[in-house]
Formats: sequence, C-alpha cells, structure tokens
Amino acid sequence: MRNKQLQFTHRIAKVSDVSAITGLMKLAIEENMKHFLSSAEIETVKKSMGLDMTLIEDGTYFLIESVSGGVTHLVGCGGWGKRKTLYGGDHTTGRNDEFCDPRVDSARIRAMYTHPDWTRQGVGSLLIALGEEAAQDAGFRSIELGATVAGEPLYLAHGYVEYARDRHETDDGTDSVVIKMRKDLGDV
Repeated sequence: MRNKQLQFTHRIAKVSDVSAITGLMKLAIEENMKHFLSSAEIETVKKSMGLDMTLIEDGTYFLIESVSGGVTHLVGCGGWGKRKTLYGGDHTTGRNDEFCDPRVDSARIRAMYTHPDWTRQGVGSLLIALGEEAAQDAGFRSIELGATVAGEPLYLAHGYVEYARDRHETDDGTDSVVIKMRKDLGDV
C-alpha cells in the first residue's frame, strides 16, 4: 500500500463510524506501539487510551480515508478537543468534560491513531494540521496534548514542546508515561 502519490480525504466522524474507529484504535495501539513499549506496557496504555465520544458529539473528530480499487480505507483518526480532558477514552478516570474557554485555556489534540499499514505517509501530520486549524478557527491561541512515547517524535516535529512528563506505576508495577506538550497557535 505504500505509494508516495497517495491522496487522502477527511471528514468529521459520525456515531455510525464508532465500530470502525475502535477497530483502528485497537490495531494501532497493539502494532504501532510495540517498537516503543513492552507487551505489559501496551496492556497498561490500553486502560487509558481509546474512544472519547465527546469528540464525536462535538464534531471535532476527523477520519482520514484513502480510496484504492474503489474501496475506501480508514487509515487514520484523530481530532481536537474543546473540553478540559487532555487525553484518554470514555473509560479513563479523572476526566473533566467542562468546555475550555478559548480566551484562557488551550484546545487539545486528541486521540490520534494511524493504521499500521499507513504510518509515515502523512496521516498524523494531516490530523495535526486539521486539528490546529479548527482550534484556531474556534478562537484558541494555544493547543496541548498528552503524548505517548510513540507519538512524541511526531509532535516534536510539529513544534510541540514538552512541559511535563507524568509517570504512573500500575498495580502490576508497569510504568505508564504521558508526555504533556503545548504549542502556541499565534494570535487569532
């Protein structure tokens, strides 16, 4: 499937896309992280990563698709958030679903996943650009995210700067790391 002349389309996710999104998330977590994390660490991150339905309800979650042979392939998903929750799925503890105030709060880049067959093809960069543009259009002047170690290089390449690194030890002794990063979007 590697082709330098790929053309992607994007659209806002709908509730009817949830099954396809969760399937892509599961595959991306299991495959894309194994070069960065042990099997035990991958099982740990599954406890906090996943679908956040508020992103779909708010219309801030994008699907990236490619058409090949008349078949549409879901190759990536991700978006931006206007709520205070920085990362995680519906099942993640410590959520805060209050809306951010664009005058004082940062928007969030949220829940980015790329199909393992489509990594390093520009999917993540497209998702970041879509999220940043939408957040800027909504009046936000900065944007934050909670990165995994697998996602950190992409975000660094797009100008995000680490401001905190949270480590949590799980009950089984496995470390879980969330890298908190921020980027100025400029004056809106």
